[in-house]
Amino acid sequence: MPSTAVSVELYPGEVLGVVGESGCGKSTLANLIMKLEEPTAGTIEYRGRDISAFQDDELKTYRREVQMVFQDTFGSLDPRMTIADVLTEPFTIHRDVLDKEMWPDKVRALLKLVGLDPDHANRYPHQFSGGQRQRINIARALALDPKVLVCDEPVSALDVSVQAQVVNLLKDLRDEFGLSYIFVAHDLSVVRQIADRVAVMYLGQVQEIGDEADVLLHPSHPYTQALVSALPTADEHGNTTGKRIVLSGDLPSPADPPSGCRFRTRCWMAQQKCADEEPALIERGTGRPTKCHFVTPTVGVPA
Repeated sequence: MPSTAVSVELYPGEVLGVVGESGCGKSTLANLIMKLEEPTAGTIEYRGRDISAFQDDELKTYRREVQMVFQDTFGSLDPRMTIADVLTEPFTIHRDVLDKEMWPDKVRALLKLVGLDPDHANRYPHQFSGGQRQRINIARALALDPKVLVCDEPVSALDVSVQAQVVNLLKDLRDEFGLSYIFVAHDLSVVRQIADRVAVMYLGQVQEIGDEADVLLHPSHPYTQALVSALPTADEHGNTTGKRIVLSGDLPSPADPPSGCRFRTRCWMAQQKCADEEPALIERGTGRPTKCHFVTPTVGVPA
């Protein structure tokens, strides 16, 4: 049997960035946390309780306190519903949260909170840009005053300038409401702007986890080093610096992963021990857990 694939914790008011290539399991992790998928092993605990054991009322409370912001800004909104309908739908399910006569005021407050014109509440999703639709998605996620937002690639489909605006909005909301985020992304430059800690995933397993600056400035796992090397860096004269690490081979099948270390088939440091023995995710002299037999801390992205 393989070892535990993912073991992470989220603390109050913290942003945990989850990064890795497409197909590494980031979105699956987000769906598991939201109970959109069921785990085949292990537990997901919220405030010390396994969410798989939640019954109707407990599950309803969990849904209220843990909300999701999806990647697809259009597909996550019903095109037949006005924005007012979208933002009041949570109250039709959680009827004890807000009296119906207060719904219009709440809609206006939510739109204003995310930087949109409250007078546009009766428009439809197709009448907004991608960045505006994502703000609507964020407003819907905030409607029930959650404690945690699970953000699954929330800015990857947006233009770069709009990405920065949405990330800044999320940062402001965290500071204002004390929210905790699980922020799934493949762009390390975006993760650097918002994350307090970073978990690096590969083929369904966490390879390295620690404070954002430690992981991205001094990556210890070879896979993290390869990811960080792909970020463009330049000196004071504008000249490109750093050496790109290009990984060879394709991502193996998650259904039939390599023996031992899952990254070994693409790793330039791989030895026989890597095939024979799966490394544990433990601290190896770098001050944070790393899933590699041969840890080599390096200097990564400039501050």
